[in-house]
Amino acid sequence: MAYIGVIGSGSCGAEIGQLAYRVGEEIARRGAVLVCGGKGGGMEYACRGNAEAGGVSLGILPGLARNEANPHVTYALTTGLGELRNFLVVRCSDALISVAGEHGTLSEMAIALKEGKRVVALHPPYPLAGLVVASTAREAVEKVLL
Repeated sequence: MAYIGVIGSGSCGAEIGQLAYRVGEEIARRGAVLVCGGKGGGMEYACRGNAEAGGVSLGILPGLARNEANPHVTYALTTGLGELRNFLVVRCSDALISVAGEHGTLSEMAIALKEGKRVVALHPPYPLAGLVVASTAREAVEKVLL
């Protein structure tokens, strides 16, 4: 079973949200586990799509309270590490899909690439060597599972 990290901004508009939702659905359809930061924005959209498609998600939270997790997370892991939890999101994932994002997303992408993990990006926020770009949620999940 694959563990696929979904990374992106903690807040996003409807277009990016729907893209993250579709990524979550596609991960569930392939029987993989969705790993994310567990909070709002793109993470919440992805978890909702995953849950509605019958999938399982692991939210790795920055704080110490499980109730910080979005309501669609299957399992919430508290860390008390703040943004350092980004490293755990990467470490717990076999590969990652970036859906837009900002500086926190960039840190996760960089760590994953440095560790030799496949990173597929939808609307990449920054150009990075080694990044694989996809146009659709289905394509992103297919490329990440190669």
